[in-house]
Amino acid sequence: MNAAKVKHELQRAAKLLDAKRLVEANAVLQVLLRTAPRCYEALFFSGAIAMEEGRLPEAESLLQRAVRENLAAIPGAMRLAITKAKLGKNGEAGKLLEQILQKEPRHAEAWRVLGFVKTVLGSPSEGLVCQQRAVECGPADAASLYQLGESLFLAHRYPESLRCQDQAIQTDPKMAKAHFGRAMALHGLNRIKEAVAAYDRAIELAPGHFNARSYRLMDLHYLSGISRERLFAEHEEFGRSVGQGKVRHFPHVADPTRRIRLAILSPDLRAHSVTYFIEPLLHRLDPNEFELLLYHDHHVVDHVSARLRKRAARWRHVVGIADSEVERMILADAPDVLVELAGHTGFNRLPLLAQRVAPVQISYLGYPDTTGVRAIDYRFVDAISDPVGEADAYSTESLVRLAPTAWTYQPPSDSPAPARKVDETFPGVVFGCFNNFAKLSIELLEAWSQLLQRVPNSKLVLKPSGQFDPSLGGELHVALEAWQVSRDRVQILKGTPEVRDHLALYERIDIALDTFPYHGTTTTCEALWMGVPVVSRRGDRHASRVGASLLTAIGHPEWIAETWDDYIEKAAALASDPIQLANLRAHLREEMQRSPLLDHAGQAKRFGAALRECWATYCHATGQSSI
Repeated sequence: MNAAKVKHELQRAAKLLDAKRLVEANAVLQVLLRTAPRCYEALFFSGAIAMEEGRLPEAESLLQRAVRENLAAIPGAMRLAITKAKLGKNGEAGKLLEQILQKEPRHAEAWRVLGFVKTVLGSPSEGLVCQQRAVECGPADAASLYQLGESLFLAHRYPESLRCQDQAIQTDPKMAKAHFGRAMALHGLNRIKEAVAAYDRAIELAPGHFNARSYRLMDLHYLSGISRERLFAEHEEFGRSVGQGKVRHFPHVADPTRRIRLAILSPDLRAHSVTYFIEPLLHRLDPNEFELLLYHDHHVVDHVSARLRKRAARWRHVVGIADSEVERMILADAPDVLVELAGHTGFNRLPLLAQRVAPVQISYLGYPDTTGVRAIDYRFVDAISDPVGEADAYSTESLVRLAPTAWTYQPPSDSPAPARKVDETFPGVVFGCFNNFAKLSIELLEAWSQLLQRVPNSKLVLKPSGQFDPSLGGELHVALEAWQVSRDRVQILKGTPEVRDHLALYERIDIALDTFPYHGTTTTCEALWMGVPVVSRRGDRHASRVGASLLTAIGHPEWIAETWDDYIEKAAALASDPIQLANLRAHLREEMQRSPLLDHAGQAKRFGAALRECWATYCHATGQSSI
């Protein structure tokens, strides 16, 4: 094919690409490559099409060839860097981007992508610097402002993140990502109702923005007045939005007695509250019964990740990798059972699981509700968090109830001993709550104000989880002052970088108050471990029944309230009995150690048996079972 013909065919392919007629364009390019296999433009366009269609390994190969043919061409190198990032080859992508920036230091897109890569590689501060450079080097377009706002969010600089997203929306009012970023910043500022409205707008503009749908569902749990019927309907709508997925015929040997390949997919296989509950199970599963595959979906890899990795037959770090590539990985690994631990929390892969990547799919631990995804077969709960019959109607998964509790807690090994530090300036009773401030609903604050009035010689100590914006403290004081609670009776503690220091702060409080309608889980276990009783109000759904399950498991159902009056009464009664409080401080940890909540070996057996039963059900359903 002569040069004129090559040029003509390239122009024809380019027009087809502009018209989004990818199949036709690709056909033209394949013919061209057979006669001109070293044509940079043909390789570049073919690689771009493969990337667009999710054929990432093929895209990488084509773009690698294109770059070899024209080392000076930046577009090919940029496409290759983006493809490598989608494949999880972030180190290689970073090197390519740095080479591009050496040639063209003001390449705004290269700075943006490098910012993403740096964040995924565990350096969010460097990622933020890159995003700032992207804004400096290019026009202040919506994409740059959005990316900068996202990096500011990851740095917990929520007011600045919100300003960036607002600027992005002013630049492009229909940019769904910017509305999503705005919602995340509002969530970081605990402006939950506004966050939900911002997610609504993002979904209106981009119905397939599944992260916006997931984050919105999560935020609905923080709001009072949302019925469980509405919550279930919202989750069902998510399930419809991701579709029913593919019909797969798995080649697995359907033998209910054989060793099971168990995959765990989670963004939290690191120092995170989820590992307090999953690690003791994974370390005690019988390796003769289960082969463990771990898929970690977060940029942080730490000492906890290292411990878990040693236990696994295979460890895959999948953060930032496209769903299509993660799907390929999982199908190649061929797990029999896959357990996801995220639900509708951040970094989830629910749209991927909707495509059915394992014969048996299970949701557990990370999310306090149904996922709405019909391809997820089971959800592990217990009979207190999800009562038989009543709760089943509100779950798209079949509920598997672990008895006597769905949880097993692994306290930090360096926990301080329970103790009460006497405050000479305040001899009264101290109530406390160390939960995420997003869980502090208006009705909860009103109940707390009534409790403080009921117990005059008392105060309230709060410690939010994670990074804390000081402006939120002022808003909280204003809300409580509306119910005649003066500022001197409410103390807000700063965050603590170390878990041991966080636990030590329980020496300042006498009674922990659970949140509502979204209970604490880790915070409740931590308080009990430090000898502090917890008063919890039972609600009508999983999110507001976790406290009831935990308190029943340790043998103290008397701290479970059914109404607000009951909640106030139980907390006030504990406050009036200093001898009981002192006794609990001395002995509550021992009670926990004897309880099912710390029966790690027993719970691992129950967990394994439940997994085995789910697998056996699949085997029998296929009609191929050896039994």
